[in-house]
Amino acid sequence: MEKVRLDKWLWAARFFKTRSLAKAAIEGGKVHCQGERCKVAKEIKQGDELAIRCGFDVRTVKVERLSDVRRSAPEAQQLYSETAQSIEKREQAVQMRKAGAMGIQTQGRPNKKQRRELSQWRDNNFS
Repeated sequence: MEKVRLDKWLWAARFFKTRSLAKAAIEGGKVHCQGERCKVAKEIKQGDELAIRCGFDVRTVKVERLSDVRRSAPEAQQLYSETAQSIEKREQAVQMRKAGAMGIQTQGRPNKKQRRELSQWRDNNFS
């Protein structure tokens, strides 16, 4: 096997549960091949580099083997190898999320006065 469709490979490598989810991710621009946005039917080959966004994380993987058959998880992990930089970035992002550095931290729901202020701000800035 020299080439496989991208959506089949992502499904076989267990990045997505179904081929339709893989297709939606590719069409949504969450999968890049060799740094470029690609189409569902793109034929990938051994040695290609893919950037795959799943949730908050972006994984950069190198295609080691090709398969269009979904097998067990240990066999699926042999289809690719994740780059060291990708692993490091993901670990840093996890630590930042745990520390609360991303997003807004609040002390619970806003009270009535804070809700009024929010709606006034929204009306002034988005009208």
